[in-house]
Amino acid sequence: MTISESVVFQFASDVRARLTAAQGSVIAARAAIKRSCASAQIRHHVVCAGAQTPGSPRGAALPGPPVCATVTCVDPDARDGGLLWTPGPDQVARANLTAFTGWLGRERGLRFDGYDALWRWSVTDLEGFWQAVWDYFGIAASTPPDRVLGRRAMPGAQWFPGARLNYAEHVLRSERPGTNALLYASETRPLAGLPWEEFAGQVRILGTRLRELGVRPGDRVVSIMPNIPQTVIAMLATTSVGAIWASCSPDFGWRGVIDRFSQLTPKVLFCVDGYRYGGKEFDRSAEMRQIAAALGSLEQVVTLPYLYPAARRPAGRPGRASPFVPGALAWETVLDHPPVPAGEFAFEQVPFDHPLWILFSSGTTGLPKPIMHGHGGILLEQLKLQTFHMDLRAGDRMFFYTTAGWMMWNFLVSSPLLGVCPVLYDGNPGHPDPGVLWQVAAEAQVSLFGASPAYVDLMSRAGIVPGKQYDLSGLREVLLAGSPVSAACGAWFYRNVSGDLWLATGSGGTDVCTGFVGGVPTLPVYAGEIQAPHLGVAAHAFNERGEDVVDEVGELVITEPMPSMPVGFWGDADGSRYRDSYFADFPGVWRQGDFFKINARGGCFVLGRSDATLNRHGVRIGTAEIYAVLAGIDEVADAVIVNLDLPGGGFFMPLFVTLTSGRVLDDAIRQKIRDRLREEYTPRHVPDRIIHVREIPATLTGKKMEVPVRKLLLGVPPEKAANVNAMANPDSLEEFASYARTQQDYSLG
Repeated sequence: MTISESVVFQFASDVRARLTAAQGSVIAARAAIKRSCASAQIRHHVVCAGAQTPGSPRGAALPGPPVCATVTCVDPDARDGGLLWTPGPDQVARANLTAFTGWLGRERGLRFDGYDALWRWSVTDLEGFWQAVWDYFGIAASTPPDRVLGRRAMPGAQWFPGARLNYAEHVLRSERPGTNALLYASETRPLAGLPWEEFAGQVRILGTRLRELGVRPGDRVVSIMPNIPQTVIAMLATTSVGAIWASCSPDFGWRGVIDRFSQLTPKVLFCVDGYRYGGKEFDRSAEMRQIAAALGSLEQVVTLPYLYPAARRPAGRPGRASPFVPGALAWETVLDHPPVPAGEFAFEQVPFDHPLWILFSSGTTGLPKPIMHGHGGILLEQLKLQTFHMDLRAGDRMFFYTTAGWMMWNFLVSSPLLGVCPVLYDGNPGHPDPGVLWQVAAEAQVSLFGASPAYVDLMSRAGIVPGKQYDLSGLREVLLAGSPVSAACGAWFYRNVSGDLWLATGSGGTDVCTGFVGGVPTLPVYAGEIQAPHLGVAAHAFNERGEDVVDEVGELVITEPMPSMPVGFWGDADGSRYRDSYFADFPGVWRQGDFFKINARGGCFVLGRSDATLNRHGVRIGTAEIYAVLAGIDEVADAVIVNLDLPGGGFFMPLFVTLTSGRVLDDAIRQKIRDRLREEYTPRHVPDRIIHVREIPATLTGKKMEVPVRKLLLGVPPEKAANVNAMANPDSLEEFASYARTQQDYSLG
């Protein structure tokens, strides 16, 4: 997962010209930071008393509360394993995780001597743990479950059989008149709030209208809408009546949308006429008409004039009575209905595993997989994730930049389950200046700010220092997700945002719509490490023999079922596609497809996709290690590396790079890259060749397309190597195909 649908690609292309103007001053600023820290004699990597140290065994509990509150400064040249932050005794005492542990003691008679012991119980006694989660959060089921697990084996684990409930009902039970349900802003709209009365009222009206339009439980309702309040309202209205939600953001190409939605035979489509990005208007009304015409199963289209609302509609464009899709209903017409009191609206009670929404895989090759998640599984996972591993509570405000086509949107808009107020932003995160997201965070006084390492790199290049430029006095936590986080990236936040900050890095997937590993508010933060596996997630590293390994790179596997694992793929009647995707390599064990390492103290490292493995002299290298080094080289803007296994046991490992504005790939830059890789890792990490390209191929979700690049270099035609409709920059493939045709670096004969 990455910062947003196509954001890594689009943001880099849109704002890099502005950022590179500051390159010289940024380099000077970095040197100044080092000098100022040294002259002030600020301590670096202070290890607080009572904290776990790098050599302590996994599972060693903190022997006592630390004697200092936090680590307040870090070395700008932070290395993996350096201590960045330790929670103070008050922070540990206030943590939701501490409250849950206390509740387990009082209500269940359970005692744990540290997080590791709690985690081991959670993945061993699945019934005990998930029943405790159910009870702790007061899950409301119109029909109680017969038991926690009807069937434990994967795939096909059966959670809370017999239970009937509704996800949207649990969201709306947080309704608090006089408070905001959410905050929202865009490039053209200042930050504003939507009160609970309006928000919940519109959900109930739209849910009622969907029923009147013939929508029934199990029907599919799809959306091409931005990250705006109406999209959240439409999702909750859809799921409140038991229909199944699916979404693409309006920047998706028409074919990419049709590839996804045509698999679902949807009954209703919500769509906008366009969007604004980077100060430019993108009229998508023609594409919406094309998509609506291609989806023959549609019975109704609901249009929202978002780009051109009535107040600023250009002359000659249709007015309120003429939606931009012929025969459609206007959003305001659908919502023109008497209020529906809370006591009179009936939330459809569905089985625990009834499909809630469908998320799509990135579709690197073939059609994107339509992944179904259930009402109950997402409800429990999001409550657990956001309460225990993000330490959020009622009244907090959370901001994570995303579009409505990425799983982080589903995560963001689930926060009202806890009484948390999500902050939505629609637009370019670098317009009108690279600090706009921090400005929104300051105005909203957020408790949690979510970011991507790619975004951090651009902030660093621009010389943005949020802690000095914005009022972030309410900020307690930064969540980093989307790609592996280097030690230097983590250190950037402590240097530029706040020394008293919990940096929670994590990794999960669209596949489960939650995290596998991530933050633990009661544990120290070490540079380059994810703190621990999440509760209820039996995450391990397996070697090729299926053996659990520690301090060794292996496959990320999940050995016990999770409630939010897919209930299946849409259209996969016999489950074969689902089984092949996750269970083909280790029967009965979920394989995520990432390289993974867990160290002796429980710290986790996600090291890139395992299907993009770099295998040199029998040693497997995660691509994230290469990218972490390149992130610290100012001349390199982006890169992709692959390894080719050649006939006769040979191999060839080229590194393709794009450079910052005005740079030319010369011997000095090549040598700098080689030296840094050799110094920070091993000679095996040094590529055989370094080649300049104009663009790095990326999916719409911003993922580097390592596997298609490897296929191109092995002679596969571009149209067979990748699904260009799932790409942010399909034209980039030709440069790699041309290199493969003309190169003399390796032989496939």
